[in-house]
Amino acid sequence: MTQIKRIITGTIEENCYIIYQEKKALIVDPGDEFVSIKKELDELKVTPVAILLTHTHYDHIGALEEVRKTYSVPVYVSDLEQAWLANPVLNLSIHTGHPFTAEPAEYEFKLFKTYGIEGFKFKVVPTPGHSPGGVSFIFDDFVVSGDALFKGSVGRTDLTGSDSEALLKGIKEQLFTLSDDMLVYPGHGESTTIGDEKRTNPFF
Repeated sequence: MTQIKRIITGTIEENCYIIYQEKKALIVDPGDEFVSIKKELDELKVTPVAILLTHTHYDHIGALEEVRKTYSVPVYVSDLEQAWLANPVLNLSIHTGHPFTAEPAEYEFKLFKTYGIEGFKFKVVPTPGHSPGGVSFIFDDFVVSGDALFKGSVGRTDLTGSDSEALLKGIKEQLFTLSDDMLVYPGHGESTTIGDEKRTNPFF
């Protein structure tokens, strides 16, 4: 059974997720505080096999290199944001006073593909708008939505490459077509369900 654990990282409280089963784990958006991520992995007694990025803003990639190098695992990212990893202006770290870069990702996602990585199965769908290459990961009974869909809100669209129309379109077409009881794990804040957001999210 696939399980998911949230770790809140950094000053703007980004959600890093450990998705785990049978002593293996996927790390989604290792935003900051590598020590906290490692501690959780140790407590769960799981070993990462890959890092998945919903997008490449600094608050989602701050601990990327530490995780990658410590566990020697590959990184997956949208082709539209591959170059952002090495660009502090595009990954927004330039605005923090501590600009940083990350090495290129080993793999670029193919949209609408169902991936099988070491026993983990998930589908990658486009949810751009907060950033051009934003993606969500659909597992059997939950979806990790990055900074597209939040509990009662949606991602910011006042940033470089943002597009409010694309954001709402992607959510409607790729997420709101999922079952109402599908759990949603966003990039910030608490989890929710597709049904709750369809009924109560003020942006729709």
